[in-house]
Amino acid sequence: MVKKLDFLWSLPRFYKRLISLAVDASFVCLAFTFAYWARLGEFTGFASHAIWYVLVGTAAVTLLVNVKLGLYRAILRYLTFHAFTAILCGAAVSALSITTFAYFFEASIPRTVPIIYFPFLVMLCGGSRLLIRGLITQSPRKGYESVLVFGAGSTGRQLTLALRQASCYRVKGFIDHDKSLANTIIQGIPVYDVTKLEELIEKYQIEKVLLAIPKASRSDRKKVIDQLLPYAVEVLTVPDFDDIVTGKAKVSELQDVAVDDLLGRDVVAPVASLMQANIAGKVVMVTGAGGSIGSELCRQILAQQPSTLVLFDVSEFAVYNIDQELNELLVGLPFNVNIVPLIGSVQRINRLASTMKAFGVQTVYHAAAYKHVPLVEYNVVEGVRNNAFGTYYCAKAAIESGVASFVLISTDKAVRPTNVMGATKRMAELGLQALAEEEAKKEARKEKFTRFCMVRFGNVLGSSGSVIPVFKKQIQENQPITVTHPDIIRYFMTIPEAAQLVIQAGAMGKGGDVFVLDMGEPVKIVDLATNLIRLSGLEVKSPENPNGDIEIQFTGLRPGEKLFEELLIGDNVAKTQHKRIMTAHERFLSLADYASTMEALDKACHDFDHEKVRDILINAPTDFQPTDGIGDLVWNARKAQQEESDSNVVLLRKID
Repeated sequence: MVKKLDFLWSLPRFYKRLISLAVDASFVCLAFTFAYWARLGEFTGFASHAIWYVLVGTAAVTLLVNVKLGLYRAILRYLTFHAFTAILCGAAVSALSITTFAYFFEASIPRTVPIIYFPFLVMLCGGSRLLIRGLITQSPRKGYESVLVFGAGSTGRQLTLALRQASCYRVKGFIDHDKSLANTIIQGIPVYDVTKLEELIEKYQIEKVLLAIPKASRSDRKKVIDQLLPYAVEVLTVPDFDDIVTGKAKVSELQDVAVDDLLGRDVVAPVASLMQANIAGKVVMVTGAGGSIGSELCRQILAQQPSTLVLFDVSEFAVYNIDQELNELLVGLPFNVNIVPLIGSVQRINRLASTMKAFGVQTVYHAAAYKHVPLVEYNVVEGVRNNAFGTYYCAKAAIESGVASFVLISTDKAVRPTNVMGATKRMAELGLQALAEEEAKKEARKEKFTRFCMVRFGNVLGSSGSVIPVFKKQIQENQPITVTHPDIIRYFMTIPEAAQLVIQAGAMGKGGDVFVLDMGEPVKIVDLATNLIRLSGLEVKSPENPNGDIEIQFTGLRPGEKLFEELLIGDNVAKTQHKRIMTAHERFLSLADYASTMEALDKACHDFDHEKVRDILINAPTDFQPTDGIGDLVWNARKAQQEESDSNVVLLRKID
């Protein structure tokens, strides 16, 4: 029947209004007839001319009033309480007009007929519009999907209202943990307990579940997601509640589940005094400002109102991007910050020192580093130059320029490293510890000194080289997900949380501190891949489930890669004033020993002597235990050429 009425919905609005006028005129006649019969139980005298004059006059007045009230401009699909108010007002005027016309035309109409007429007219005009609205909104559409909304709160209700206007979704029910809401109906949609989830998915062939719980903590969202993982349904979520409130996003803008929700790790509110200590009103410099961590540090620093923020990066494009973004952010802030975009390499100590002196830098966050393990394995000398020497030069430039605080962004891969990247980051830590020891002597003599500290943490979600974007792309392209090893585990943290904790840890540094961030529980990468597949509404293809959608393939550990990472070298760890920041006391070299080691390393790098480079990194107290041979691509290519040349010489000698 609904399909037969499709031609009505497609008529021009002018014709729809004419039809509405005709229908309302007939409703006036029907309501009057019902009221007259209800009062007298018969139609005696109904054929009187006077009564027909009253009826025609009443219909004309009613339609005119409805036009003035805007009832015929209201779109039935979006009918609101305002339209029903208009119907009530129109019906009241219509009833009053019966009395008026009956008096003037001397029609024999009982005085109670207008009173009975009023509810009849309201029911006919209002009920018919509700019926049409229901037919339109509930009419089957081609290609629509049945969905469930998890969360029957205000956000869930707003989402449902928004989806009613969409052409692709039909909400079959709310799911909510609140037992008091079970078996109730909200906005015409039934509310079910979470125990009915499986039954509803099978009954309505649900392929998508929409999470409408933006106020819930990450741990609570994690519990909800865990309940949905056993079912092959795609899980989408409404934007963050703060974004909805500030107008940055709409309720109906559905998104993929954030990966940090899979971790279930609640963010601890930052300590304002620690966030501001080294930043507010000061000149701050961030090296590697265009990278994943560096750019987030810049955003967090900007919010703490430094006087000047120096952006330092070797990549022109990266500096341009972060400079543009920060200046756009400044437009909406009630204060001004001098942002200085600079291109330069941390391997150039003169560039670093001149920059720090020119702007009077007081705080440095050193995030410039090569962090991709296989790439550093393939480019050993550049990794050593950038990570170890770059940090050493930056620290020495800070001392020369009178910088008060220097914070190194380190990594869990510096702990008992099995790859060159980790070994170079541990060398960077050793350099800061050696310099910190000398700076402590200045502090004891009441001289101006630089306070060094380093912050060590694991992987961050969404950083360059992170597995998450790779997994998502593979799922979108319906390709197998590649995981290096079935048992590999990693610590994860969001970039904003990591940046906040780095800033706060830096404020607590006393000199030479190694701060370790509480990364929570480690995550098995294969479990993360499995969850991403299932949250996309797909199933893992395996020998047990050959009809699945996405296969997980194991490619083997990459050069220098470990099955698990550690954050501590020893057991000397202590708590700090922040619940997620710990401090560790670890062995280090004296500045003289470190300097001689770096001299030898510099010569080995200059001579492109990779065997010597490896020996120096192993013999320094880095605990470097390489699991693979030398992976530098240039060195291996030269070695292959040399071997080929030697074999040719041997062959020629044999021929001679």
